This record gives sequence, C-alpha cells and structure tokens, in this order.
Amino acid sequence: MTTNEKKNVVLIGGGIMSATLGTLIKDLEPNWNVKMFETLESPALESSGPWNNAGTGHSALCELNYTPEDTDGNIDIIKAVNVNEKWQTSLQYWANLVKEGRLSAPEEFIKKVPHLSFVEGKDNVNYLRKRQEILKEHPLFEGMEFSTDPETLKEWMPLMMEGRESFEDIAATYMEKGTDVNFGELTRQLFNNLQHEGVSLNYKHEVLDLKQMDNGKWEVKVKDLNTGSDEFHIADFVFIGAGGGSLPLLQKTKIPESKNIGGFPVSGLFLVAQDEEIVNKHEGKVYGKAKVGAPPMSVPHLDTRYIDGKKSLLFGPFAGFSPKFLKTGSYFDLIGSVKPNNVFTMLASGAKEMPLTKYLISQLMLSDDDRIEELREFVPTAKKEQWETIIAGQRVQVIKDTDKGKGTLMFGTETIVSQDGSVAALLGASPGASTSTDAMIDVLKRAFPEEFIEWQKEIKKMIPSYGKHLGDEKEMYELIDKEVREILKIK
Repeated sequence: MTTNEKKNVVLIGGGIMSATLGTLIKDLEPNWNVKMFETLESPALESSGPWNNAGTGHSALCELNYTPEDTDGNIDIIKAVNVNEKWQTSLQYWANLVKEGRLSAPEEFIKKVPHLSFVEGKDNVNYLRKRQEILKEHPLFEGMEFSTDPETLKEWMPLMMEGRESFEDIAATYMEKGTDVNFGELTRQLFNNLQHEGVSLNYKHEVLDLKQMDNGKWEVKVKDLNTGSDEFHIADFVFIGAGGGSLPLLQKTKIPESKNIGGFPVSGLFLVAQDEEIVNKHEGKVYGKAKVGAPPMSVPHLDTRYIDGKKSLLFGPFAGFSPKFLKTGSYFDLIGSVKPNNVFTMLASGAKEMPLTKYLISQLMLSDDDRIEELREFVPTAKKEQWETIIAGQRVQVIKDTDKGKGTLMFGTETIVSQDGSVAALLGASPGASTSTDAMIDVLKRAFPEEFIEWQKEIKKMIPSYGKHLGDEKEMYELIDKEVREILKIK
C-alpha cells in the first residue's frame, strides 16, 4: 500500500459511481478521509435504482447498436469488444470484493440470464447472421448461437413465439453468458461496506455550491435537510456522481472543462408484468433494433428482471420528456442549465436533432393501447390488463462541441476531469453502471496521475486483466471468466 499524503475526498451522489469510486479509493489509500453526500434519504434511489434502469449487464452480447453496419454491409465490432472488456473489469472487481468478504450474497445483485437479439425482416436477418458469424470467432463472444428455426426460437423465447402468425424472416441470437444486475442492491452493499471502513455517509444532505480556493482545494457548501443548516466541507478532490444532477453541479465549479456542455433530459417508461403465468414463460433479455430515425436509447427490449427476490418482465423503453434532470428534480432544471457559455451549443443541437425531436413527440403521443401494440411486436399474445406502466429514471444526454460539429448529442457515458485533477464528474447514460469500475479507474488515473503509477500493482491484483485486452488473451480470459463466475455464482 502507498504512503501518499492523506487527502480529503468528497463524493456527491449516492449511486453506483460514488460507491465504486469510494471503494476503489479505500482499496488504494485506506487512510484517505472520504465523505459522501446524497440529497435523498438512502442510496440508489435515482438512476441506480432497480426500477430506474433495465438491469442489463451491458456486455454487447445482445445490444445491436454496439455493432453498426456501414453502407457497404461491413459490421464494426470495435465498440462491442470495448464495452464487453469494460464489463469484464466490473465482474472481476465485484468477484474480488466478494472473495474479500466486502460484498456479501452476490446472488442478491447478479443473476445469470441469457442475452438474445431478435430481428424481423430479410435485411435484418442477414445483418444478424453476419454479426453472429463475426462475433462468435472472438473469445469474448464465443458460444453465440444464431437461428431462424421456429422450433429453436420457441426453446429460446417461448413467450415471444406464442401466437406468432408468421415465422418468415425472423431470427435471433442466443448467448447463455448474459446477466441481470440489481444495481440498487449492489450499490447498497458497497455503501454498507464503506461505512464499516470509516467512510462518512450523509443522506438528506444537498450540495448547494462548489468553490475552488486559492490553495486549489474545494469548499463544498452542503445543506443538512434534516436541520436546515448549512455546512462547509474542504476537499482536495471532489467527485460529482449525481446522475442527472451532475451537470448543474459541474457548472457551479466554473472549471474550463464545464463550459460549452449542455444536457437534454429524456424520461423513460416501461411496461411491467408480474403475473407468474406470463413471467415464467420467458427467461432472457431480448434486444431488438431501433426503428429507422430513432436514437440508440430507444432500442426495444423484453427483459427478465430479478428484484428483491421476485421475478418480473419489463418491456420498453418508451421515451418521454420532462425538463427535470432527476425524477426528484425541478421543472426548472433544463432552463437553469442554459448558460452564456453553452447557449449556442444547445441551440446548434436543437437545430441538428430534428429526428430526436420528432421521435420524442411521437412517443409522447402514445396511448396505453399504443404501447401494448408495440409490445405485441415482441409478445403477440400480450393483454393490456396483465401489464402496468412504470416511470423509469431520467437520463440527461450530454450535448457538447466535438469534431463532428457544434452541439453534438452524445449517447453514452462522459467523464469530465479538471486539468488540475481536483474535480471530476460523470455525465450521460448507457452503458453507465455496467462499466462503473472501468470509468472510476479512469477518473483516478486522470485525477491522480503520479499516485496512479504506484496504484497499478494493487489494481492488477484486484482486476487480473487490467492493462491487457482480454480479446487478445484467450487462455487468460477463460481462466478468469471461470473463476469470476464461480465466485459470483453465475456459472
């Protein structure tokens, strides 16, 4: 363990990102003083909550938007491999924490659930066949099956094949190694462990302001919502992991990296079935293809979920619009985030993103009957009375100026770190929680470049593949994968 100067760390937000970063810091620098502040009364009530995300362990086994096809019919798997390798980092880290006794009962936060892709139409079937032929040759995707055979498809997804009138031009791929993750339970376990390790967890504490002092440290103004009093905390390093609330807090820092960045909030709805007769006919996360002109976040999927010991089915997402940046946020969040330094970025995005605007308007106009009709493309026998609508978490899509032009809408996870490494923020959406370990290691690497040189040895003990591309190390991957799955009980 290193003997670097003791630092004070403030984590803002009680979600999976803060929980992961806090745990990594305690691994690497157990003497550092870490405090976490969360506005709500307990952890994981926003984006990390199990009903606020789809619980997919995003590993690109079934998500077709990670394997785009160009106009010449070539399929690019680079992003799929990258996402999967980041997922492997999370799995290895969680397994290490279970082995050390710092995470308990992995079966409460991760389950083995097959991942499938499902398509209709001749062109899509050809695409899926080509995709599987390429991916199955890669060590991380070995074992992926493809079929157009109705009997095989009935075995893989009986509920989706029931009542289907035509079996022409439909296909699926099947990957047994998929998972369902309750990120809320995982977050709670991580924070419980951090409390035992001396981390100060402060719920019902709202961060109001951040000011950098002349000595480079940060003064963090916090309101104790229990008493109504203001507190001031001094930090050497601040991490802003407040989900949709991260952008307004990042803007308060006034660091150069916070300029020319905007956010566009999109709310989500899911249909949920909990009737055992329906739920037990389906076991898998089945992802389809986004409709032409629709954004990647609109990919329809039918998911088996295990939440608090109960199995459910979830279908969606259906997009909605709310100016709130969090489910518990304010209707003034969006307008309040428009600043002189990002107003042109936001306007440029509005002009460029007409397809997204049209998509959101069409989604807002959907009735309950319309949503059931969309569900019937996946589950032909779906009955309205067996499905209820739930509101999922808010996702603030990042808007920034890139080499693709001003006001580019980003559909992923963005990490911002100040030049002096004293403050970092995580913005954006999927793959998000699934790649939390990799994202937080990246924060540490950028925020603490000198210390990180020493930390790498410790990181490699916790994450054996760190620094390597598992796709190029087949034997290593197979050994690690076998051990990790046994420890996490997902073999």
